[in-house]
Amino acid sequence: MLGWSINLFRIFGIQLAVHASFVLLLVYWGYEGWQEGGLPGMVWSVGLIALFFVCVILHELGHSLTARRFGVTVPRILLLPIGGMAEFDRIPRKPAHELLITIAGPAVNFLLVLLLLPLAWRGLKGGEETSYHSIAGLLDQLWYANLVMGVFNLVPVFPMDGGRIFRALLATRLPYLRATWWAVMVGRVLAVGLAGWALYRGNYMLAVLFTFIFYAGNAEYQAALRKEREEAYWREMARQAVPVTPERPDEPPLILHGRN
Repeated sequence: MLGWSINLFRIFGIQLAVHASFVLLLVYWGYEGWQEGGLPGMVWSVGLIALFFVCVILHELGHSLTARRFGVTVPRILLLPIGGMAEFDRIPRKPAHELLITIAGPAVNFLLVLLLLPLAWRGLKGGEETSYHSIAGLLDQLWYANLVMGVFNLVPVFPMDGGRIFRALLATRLPYLRATWWAVMVGRVLAVGLAGWALYRGNYMLAVLFTFIFYAGNAEYQAALRKEREEAYWREMARQAVPVTPERPDEPPLILHGRN
């Protein structure tokens, strides 16, 4: 499913791609805008969702550029109808590194909230009524969207940012795999509860998002478990390696495998 994507361009050397289903999101928002305000409403709605995903890209760049400072390769950022995803070649095992990488995403949103505040202040304080389909209304929506994005990502549902922060904090006291297990278990409970709440409120997109997160968390735990077992296997192989002294000094030593 994640392979159904279209490459757009590179930013800071990172490939930006969009999932094919993203077109459906634009069509939906365009239709909603048309229903509310005709052609101007359609243009406004599509413009709003496009600017919202610009903020999503900036959020993912916050993660990605911080990760690269710790030697992590970031091949691409993928945009999905439910948000964005930065693809890393690995997750740092040092809790401090993972913590900084994770916090960087929401930090970008909160920075945008501060930058947009002077522009959106009139509409937010309620002293002056602004038209929804206007530049002022657009700024108000972007301010609110970044605030929600920043806060929402801090919900401790693994592998969302809040869940990764929780895992990093646990990893300061527990082995990495055990910390991941606890983060996934707590995230599962919260994901089920929040998906149920979203269905009750009629927010089906949010329910789909938490369902996706529920399975994504378990998939990442299984990947961490496989990597842990592979590393344990190769550590055991290295322990069993027995050096054999060569008969002649110029010959390299032989390595035989066997139990000590």
